[in-house]
Amino acid sequence: MDLQQMRYVVAVAETRNFTRAAERCYVVQSSLSHRIAGLERELGVRLFARSSRRVELTAAGEAFVARAREALTAADRAVAEASAASGVVRGRLVVGVIVTTAAVDVPEVLQRYRARHPEVRVMLRSGRSDELAAAVRRGDVDIAFLGLPEGDQPSGVESVVLDHDEHVLVVAAGHRLAGAARVGLREIAEETFVDFVAGTPARAQSDQAFAAAGLVRDVAYEAGVVELITRLVARGLGVALLPSAFIRPLAARDPGLALVPVADGPRRVEYLAWSRFPPSPATRAMLDVLGVAGARA
Repeated sequence: MDLQQMRYVVAVAETRNFTRAAERCYVVQSSLSHRIAGLERELGVRLFARSSRRVELTAAGEAFVARAREALTAADRAVAEASAASGVVRGRLVVGVIVTTAAVDVPEVLQRYRARHPEVRVMLRSGRSDELAAAVRRGDVDIAFLGLPEGDQPSGVESVVLDHDEHVLVVAAGHRLAGAARVGLREIAEETFVDFVAGTPARAQSDQAFAAAGLVRDVAYEAGVVELITRLVARGLGVALLPSAFIRPLAARDPGLALVPVADGPRRVEYLAWSRFPPSPATRAMLDVLGVAGARA
């Protein structure tokens, strides 16, 4: 058994398709299938249940893939550490980003990172803050930009605060509150709301603010994409509460939206999070670009 065989098995497990796995590994499908079949003979077990339409892991395959991922991660880390010792940072960096990140200009950060470390392959993953924090804990994501309700902190990871922000009310340009100097939650509690999906950290920021004020509101529309939320608001279907630092540049380019400060509105904190385990050279290099000190080697 060798590392290449492990990579083939993991690729098939992730794509559930031998053709796509071969494309990912830059080999012809017959070669990949032959190597996996040879590994199965060596192990004396079937790793995949194959049919004409789908490929699924067997119980033995599930167990093998879990340990194969660990072995491949360790091997890649060893290569990266050896390169770093010679002064060159290589390897892979997986960066998690929430869609409303505003504390840093992520593309600008990545541009500076690439200028310093062109040998690193950077992969971006978007998602909810809770999903990305869990991915950092599992080791699937190296570093992540998160946004949480004020008072909450990322658990099980290293983190630093990047910025504090407050939400503003987003309404259609023709809404009765457009142009108001400031409103309170009680004034808008009877409005119809557009918000993120219930149970997500982005939704919790507003839910907690209304609950703390002893108010109940009607969320008639739920969406996981900010662009859809703002489009619904611009159509007059409801109002929304969104982080001010993120929404102000977007609203400035959209004449169909108006922003109103909220006196007692939700507040959030943006965090940078990374694993509590010693970070990889690529992760340490990103922390250095971001000016974060104290990362353990």
